[in-house]
Amino acid sequence: MFLSPPKQLPLILFVMLWGLQLCLANVLAADKPLDASQVLHSPVSLTEYVAVLEDPSTTLTLAEVQKPPAANRFNAGQPAAEALSYGLTASAYWLRLTLRNSGKLAIERMLEISEAGLSDVRFYQPDAHGVYQATVTGMAMPFATRPYKNHNFVFPVSLPPQSDQTIYIRIQSKAPTIIPARLWAPQAFHAHERDDYLVQAWYFGMVSAMLLFNLLLFISLRDVIYLLYVGSCLCVALSIAALNGLFKEFIVPDSSFWLDNSVITMGNLSFSAFFIFMRQMLNTRLVAPMPDRLIKLAIGFYLIFLWVGHEVPLQAIYKLTLPINVFSIALIIWTCLFCVYKRQRSAYFFLVAFFVFILGLLATILRGMGVLPTTTITIYSVQVGSVLEMLLLAFALADRFNRMRKDKEMAQLALLENMKESELDLQLRVMERTLELQRANKKLEALSTTDGLTGIANRRHFDDVLASEWLRAERSGLPVALALCDVDWFKKYNDRYGHQMGDECLKKVAKVLADTVCREGDLVARYGGEEFAFIAPATDTVAAFKMAQDICKRFQELALPHELSDFGFVTISIGVTAIIPKPGLEPDSLIKTADEALYRAKKQGRNQVYPGGIGGTWP
Repeated sequence: MFLSPPKQLPLILFVMLWGLQLCLANVLAADKPLDASQVLHSPVSLTEYVAVLEDPSTTLTLAEVQKPPAANRFNAGQPAAEALSYGLTASAYWLRLTLRNSGKLAIERMLEISEAGLSDVRFYQPDAHGVYQATVTGMAMPFATRPYKNHNFVFPVSLPPQSDQTIYIRIQSKAPTIIPARLWAPQAFHAHERDDYLVQAWYFGMVSAMLLFNLLLFISLRDVIYLLYVGSCLCVALSIAALNGLFKEFIVPDSSFWLDNSVITMGNLSFSAFFIFMRQMLNTRLVAPMPDRLIKLAIGFYLIFLWVGHEVPLQAIYKLTLPINVFSIALIIWTCLFCVYKRQRSAYFFLVAFFVFILGLLATILRGMGVLPTTTITIYSVQVGSVLEMLLLAFALADRFNRMRKDKEMAQLALLENMKESELDLQLRVMERTLELQRANKKLEALSTTDGLTGIANRRHFDDVLASEWLRAERSGLPVALALCDVDWFKKYNDRYGHQMGDECLKKVAKVLADTVCREGDLVARYGGEEFAFIAPATDTVAAFKMAQDICKRFQELALPHELSDFGFVTISIGVTAIIPKPGLEPDSLIKTADEALYRAKKQGRNQVYPGGIGGTWP
């Protein structure tokens, strides 16, 4: 039984609307092909032409994304923009792009992804038989994996005549995921590439010139501020080179260390070097002590992170360092304003210079976070800012140098006027100080050559005089005599009477020696402990032997009590010798002979003299 027309109409309308909705959905979900034959003189951003599939598991393969249900999850109809931006994410992203060649000839095109920090980029293009060929490259892989040698990721694309070709691109990055993809005609791309490298060469050429100039200033002036400036600017330049992929291309193309983390590592190094330079430039230790403490903490954080950062996941590093960098920028501005408030002249230049650089750096950071779009301005903002910052800081250093020169000239003029006014007084003071210095030097010299206990020459003076007299005797051919003296049983004396009485005993021994050996040119010295010595120039063994006997006799007359001695009083044993220096002999030979003679004097009963040489000749 059929329904009446009024009752059938709503059902028919519902079915028609539902079908229409399905048709519109299919149309909207379909990929928007790009006619590559129309891409000639200017590049075309691929943002609105790609369908995007997020892969949170990062495990999907090309075969899986080509088939349902993954193929149906591609999101087409992206808004027109310079780049796709997903910020810091652990997901992988698949891009599906349909390129059309409506012409009658095969064409070549260049697909560029102008974001050098992407860790893993995989490009899938079908060959002439429809089999997909994979190109696997990225910041985390050697530079040689790139099909086209460029600091960005560039993939040549071949399109047969009057055909459609679907290309897949898989991108995964530990750094912020930004995908500025463009399609170029080869001739237009090569012109762009030439201009791009020209800009890079211009920037790094300017940086190199400023670094070399300031390095020469450091070598000439020996002012560490110029070296710190060179270090800070060099770190910034290397950081920018890492950000643009030039560090990977020209410096460490195959390094396994400078891979994903080169950008963040060089950035942290730049901040630490910059803070060190700022502390010296603004003298924050004295002018701004409170900001200076925070600056030292920031330096410590960056340096520690450089040491342990390789053990932390890169995405965690980005999440941690980005707010720290923002804090550092705020700290820089606060420190500069604080120093401006203190009316420090260098702070004015410093504030303007780094405000320009900070603007460029902020633009780069916000671009990495996906806040700002990827445009020519945001791509080169940090380079423009750093160049202006280096120039302004160069002016600041020049102003600092001129100010120091003027201060020095004024100080010299003031000093000259002061010297003219008080020249006579200064001369008198100099004379007084000179006399005081001479007296102090003589006193110091006497102290350095005199034994503190006995008041006679010490071992050091003994060695100097022996060496001098040895050379004199070698030139003159005359003998030089040496005697080594040792107080008999002195340890027992110390044990019986105490160390204080022992010191008094040594003083009396020294006095006896000094009173007995008293010719001009003779030297009596304390050789060490209870040992004494005397040097007698131009004296043979016989004469030195007699001098030593006189010393023993004086001790017998002194009769200093010594209950533990075999003789009942303090005695002394002496070994004496004399040598005429000859080639091949050294002063040590004289000491050795005298020491052997002293040993024999003790062995034969002590309180006696034993000669170690005869007639002034070597025995």
